[in-house]
Amino acid sequence: MSRRLAAEGIGSFFLFLGVLGSGIMAETLSGGNAAIALLANTIATGAILYVLIAMLGPISGAHFNPAVTLAFWLRREIAATPAILYMIVQVAIGALGAFAAHLMFELPILQLSEKSRFGVGQWAGEGIATFGLVLTILVTLKRLPGSVPASVALYIVAAYWFTSSTSFANPAITIVRSLSDTFAGIDPAHVPGFIAAQLAGMLLAVVVGGWLSSDPPTGQTA
Repeated sequence: MSRRLAAEGIGSFFLFLGVLGSGIMAETLSGGNAAIALLANTIATGAILYVLIAMLGPISGAHFNPAVTLAFWLRREIAATPAILYMIVQVAIGALGAFAAHLMFELPILQLSEKSRFGVGQWAGEGIATFGLVLTILVTLKRLPGSVPASVALYIVAAYWFTSSTSFANPAITIVRSLSDTFAGIDPAHVPGFIAAQLAGMLLAVVVGGWLSSDPPTGQTA
């Protein structure tokens, strides 16, 4: 368990650092071009996500995301106590990733975001983004497990651009982004709406993913 928690902590640290740090760098270098900044943020996030899942997946499952952990708990693939510990580590060590990004770019370590992300469109984006992410994980794990790192990373890269919310799809990183008044931030007051939408998307993905990935009854072809 100690190694599993360490893997979740290391993965959450570098994933959250990657999202926030690349956002700061992108905004600094893009000259005010929001599309270029988002593209740079997207590429960095997808790249680090692939590396972390490939490296740490065999140890902890590479959740780095309470929505993913809850999905596996609902499917009885992780017990309650490890699931709770995973989620605590994801938020706590992920927050250190945000603080490290601030330190590296010589920004105030402790911040609260003022970036507005509110409304039905944003919530719909988060619900859809999280549904797609969890569905990708559940079905790919069942049908083509070796492609999970690439599938998840590529899904997030795409979802950054086809969702209105830029696909947070992760309650832990939503909380941590509220602690960074930078390109990737979110106003703390808007966090609950995002998390509610993420959990709704996750619940739907558990149902649909279980159905899609289940084996056909004996005597029937797939």
